[in-house]
Amino acid sequence: MANIKSAKKRAKQTIVKSQRNLARRTALKTAVRRVLDALKEGKDSKSAQTLLRDAQAKFARAKGKGLIHANTASRKIGRLAKKVAAAFRTPSA
Repeated sequence: MANIKSAKKRAKQTIVKSQRNLARRTALKTAVRRVLDALKEGKDSKSAQTLLRDAQAKFARAKGKGLIHANTASRKIGRLAKKVAAAFRTPSA
């Protein structure tokens, strides 16, 4: 442990930020899992769209907080949206 007061404070802040970042990362994974589970269970389009919107919001927030890179957020949102769209697309003749 540090001896200097400011170093002790920084150590505490690092712990708090690490816990917060871990919680946010976990929330991202959970949001993605909920969307994929909804697709797997064959739920209606409305619920899948709602879950997708929630996931997009979480990714946007994580991107804004610097938790993940902007391109990573865009890529993951795009892939998720593509899966949702494909699940409810009507097969063309």
